[in-house]
Formats: sequence, C-alpha cells, structure tokens
Amino acid sequence: VILAAIGQVAREHVDFDGELRREQRLVEDLELDSLGALTLAVEVENRFRIRLAPEVEAEIVTVGDLVDVVGSLVAD
Repeated sequence: VILAAIGQVAREHVDFDGELRREQRLVEDLELDSLGALTLAVEVENRFRIRLAPEVEAEIVTVGDLVDVVGSLVAD
C-alpha cells in the first residue's frame, strides 16, 4: 500500500514513469536530482502527513528505505 502510494506521488510530482520497486535507488535508478529528491520527500510527507527528520532523510537510498521509514512513522 505504501509502495503504491509512493509510486503515485513519484508519477504525479517528479515525472517518474514505470513500475516502482523496493530495490530501486532514488538518485541513480529514478534519476532524481537534488530538487527532484526534495520534491519527492515533501510530497511523501504531505501524502502521509508525516515529517522526515533530516538525519533520517539522509540515510534513504532506495525506494525500500523510503517505504520502511514511512511505514514506521505512520505506525507511530
């Protein structure tokens, strides 16, 4: 559910086209520059009504990392 929602956010806000998979790297595979990564982070925060701490955000490398962080924040 979280992966599908992040995929929808990516398609709407950073022009990602394709199937989103957990192992994909945000910068290399999704080809996000710093603005694209920031846009994705902000829109994911808005979608799930969460806040990603800067130190946590810095450790997010893959789509799976993002799914796990969002899942833990939504559960809290």
